[in-house]
Amino acid sequence: MDIINTLTDEYLIVGVSAGPDSMALLHLVINNTKKKVVCTHINHNIRKESNEEEQYLKDYCQKNKIIFETMKIAKYTENNFENEARKKRYAFYEKILKKYNSHTLLLAHHGDDLIETVLMKIIRGSNLEGYAGIKTYSHQNDYTIVRPLLNMTKEDILKYNKDNNIKYYIDNTNEDTNYTRNRLRKDVVPLLKKEDKDVHLKFLKYSDTLQSYYNYVEDITNEKINSIYKNNTIDINIFKNEHPFIKRNIIFYILSNIYNNEANIIKDKHIDDIIKLTNSDKQNVSINLPDNYHAKKAYDKIYIKKNDNKKVDYKIPIENTNKIGNITIKKIVKCDTDGNNVCRLNSKYIKLPLYLRNRKNGDSISLLGMNGHKKIKDIFIENKIPLSERDNYPLLVDDADNILWIPNLKKSKYNVKIDEFYDIILTSYDESEEKDEKEN
Repeated sequence: MDIINTLTDEYLIVGVSAGPDSMALLHLVINNTKKKVVCTHINHNIRKESNEEEQYLKDYCQKNKIIFETMKIAKYTENNFENEARKKRYAFYEKILKKYNSHTLLLAHHGDDLIETVLMKIIRGSNLEGYAGIKTYSHQNDYTIVRPLLNMTKEDILKYNKDNNIKYYIDNTNEDTNYTRNRLRKDVVPLLKKEDKDVHLKFLKYSDTLQSYYNYVEDITNEKINSIYKNNTIDINIFKNEHPFIKRNIIFYILSNIYNNEANIIKDKHIDDIIKLTNSDKQNVSINLPDNYHAKKAYDKIYIKKNDNKKVDYKIPIENTNKIGNITIKKIVKCDTDGNNVCRLNSKYIKLPLYLRNRKNGDSISLLGMNGHKKIKDIFIENKIPLSERDNYPLLVDDADNILWIPNLKKSKYNVKIDEFYDIILTSYDESEEKDEKEN
């Protein structure tokens, strides 16, 4: 085959299940290249035939003088078997690719698979790339997946196997109509083929066309993403100026990176919900996402993180360097600048030692230059501190629990001016803001 002849790696890694498609591919590769062939097999260990298939492939490779690599999966731990099996399968492929210093993985997807995949994406919802279905060439980080059989039908493959006397095994789970793909294979694809026996080639052209459009949109997305999304945070003010189609692609791009390009996890609903969040009039609101992630809107930002921001009560003695979340507080001996990131104290007017603690219900501070007290909650709201960060935000207090300073935000009446006497100096900075500045 022409595609196989163009491959330049010394070792060609072929994913083989022992089914009709992958056995045909393995036979084609062996007979169309002089390169070294590695038959890579995953024993999923869920059917009684699994061990028999593994042994058959081992004998087949020995007979044809090619390399055989196999892995047996002991057990599955996730609720989604298909997703976990896929992750384990590709992890093994990548291990074998590295072992043989190869950058080419050949898989046996064919024209019928393409039709089924496109229809499934339409049913479930996807982005432009997803609707394109399976590609002949899929470029990963350091290797390329090649699918030489996409212009062949299942019928073509079965005929090839028969003509070449190739033994293969049938996975009976492919007949289980509890799976959407199997229902499409059994009921829908045959109807399409009645309309046009070469309909798979029309789907292949459709896929190539959509992929070209997607590549163009992806170039635009890559140009814009760095200004819109930083440190797991979407800047709503910049995002809202984009075209609706680009918005959707940006959200899909973000989620794809969070979920390691596992497109089956991401649904249209997740993209729609995040876009609704950007348009919400509420200042603090959140939505749940798969795998214990959430998207939280806090004023003009949306934060996408794991649900791990639980309140942790703490009260710790101040040290030379202290880090709470993204905020670092340091004791220093000299500072020529002033601002809410600098705290100067006269130990005569406070009760030592000093501590850092998180807020309590009803906390208030007597602000520098103001009469009376102001609630910490109101200061957080005015400074647009996300709701998820408020409970753990550090406050500087003395041994009498007087709030002396809210680092980066406000000073109390206990702070002294730069030209007055003081014997304690503290500074603070937010690492996430510093990172933004460096990237800009």
